[in-house]
Amino acid sequence: MAEASVVHAVDRRLGSRQFAALLHGTSGEHPGYRALAHGVRTLLLDGRVPLHTRLPAERELATALGVSRATVTAAYDVLREGGYVRSRRGAGTWTELPEGQRPASVAAFPAGDGVLDLAVAAPGAPEPELTAALGAAATMLAEHVPTPGYHPYGIPELRAAVAERFTRRGLPTLPDQILITTGAQHALSLTLALLGRQGDRVLVENPSYPNALDAIRGAGLRAVPVPVTEDGWDSGLVESSLRQAAPRIAYLVPDFQNPTGCLMPREQRVRVLETARATGTWLLIDETIADIALDVPPPAPFASLAPHSTAEQVVTVGSLSKTHWGGLRIGWVRAGSRLITELAMKRVPSDMATPVIEQLMALQLLRGMDEVLRERLPRLRAQRDALAASLARHLPEWRWQLPPGGLSLWVDLGRPVASALAGAALGHGVRIEGGSRFGADPGTHEHRLRVPFTLPPELSEQAVRRLAAALAGDLRPLDADRTHRNWVA
Repeated sequence: MAEASVVHAVDRRLGSRQFAALLHGTSGEHPGYRALAHGVRTLLLDGRVPLHTRLPAERELATALGVSRATVTAAYDVLREGGYVRSRRGAGTWTELPEGQRPASVAAFPAGDGVLDLAVAAPGAPEPELTAALGAAATMLAEHVPTPGYHPYGIPELRAAVAERFTRRGLPTLPDQILITTGAQHALSLTLALLGRQGDRVLVENPSYPNALDAIRGAGLRAVPVPVTEDGWDSGLVESSLRQAAPRIAYLVPDFQNPTGCLMPREQRVRVLETARATGTWLLIDETIADIALDVPPPAPFASLAPHSTAEQVVTVGSLSKTHWGGLRIGWVRAGSRLITELAMKRVPSDMATPVIEQLMALQLLRGMDEVLRERLPRLRAQRDALAASLARHLPEWRWQLPPGGLSLWVDLGRPVASALAGAALGHGVRIEGGSRFGADPGTHEHRLRVPFTLPPELSEQAVRRLAAALAGDLRPLDADRTHRNWVA
């Protein structure tokens, strides 16, 4: 085994009881060795067990499962032969994936004419409001033209408007606790660059927002994945990961998590805050989708639950991309005023300031945000239900849970063909991302597909028909006993 893999593996361990509890859901109470090996592969490919995790010793796992040691030994042998675990004498056994290329992202292929784009989970702009905001911004611009126009913190009026919205949502906020950024991705990257040092650990959800995962990797930080399933977060796993790995930062999307759509319950939020206080971990909370509440009341800001002693550890980012338009590159950071000053100083060498005209437009849109949401949320709810109905008609073997908010369905295809399907779908006029793009560990979630419900019902019906046609072609899934060379990128 490569030495680097051993180093990463030491950071991730699974106790025998914890592993047995996970396996009981996939391989039965007293599995044979092939069922046990299948269960381990399922957990690994679904992201519920991270790559480079040290597995329990054979005797310990046999006791926890109530099977013979020979059964566990044979299962580990099958997994080694398939490339799903590697062992080192005297050091233990770790999860791996077979050698091969990482499935390609369709983001490299721009959507052409006639292509239905499901790779981006973002709605189109509310045109009347956007046009009105542009007109109002042009009028207000006269006040700013005599100035140099550089506002590293953001224009004062917009900082005050964002702060006021946090306050109305239940988190008292002052304007000097707000930094305006060029989109939420800029806010994430800037915060990671300030708080993280190369080699630091960052706790991340698995699956998670792929651009955030890319930013974490690009900053030289090490991801510590914790699984998010249709049932949400496992509080015990999150807390044990925080305590054992002691990550510098934890990046979480608690509000309609991207891509699963899960909403973190209040009691879990409180426990995360308590554990982060004990470990000294910064909580980087992504609220980009928090306002897209379809079946539940809009959640209060995560940081509103933080006691005074922990409040300075919570950094919240958001934007107008999901509520209004991604082409309006306006985001923000909400944090302690001292950290906001450090972030503003950090941004200047690479990004002097966000354009004033766009900030003025954002100011107008924030003032009318409640009206936009009253019109937009029922339409998104109808589009979600129409997409679910189309999938049920044309692809009845697929499974998903209807999320209470957000912008997409996290669909279980039943077999690991997501990358192959995404590639084939391009030929049928649909651009969509396979589940592997959202995995903290490359190569996982190959049986998943994120399907946004941002298209009108008639177009989503067309997209589903095209996906069904692509699926009917010659797709080559990942065989559980073969390597990734069988994947179609």
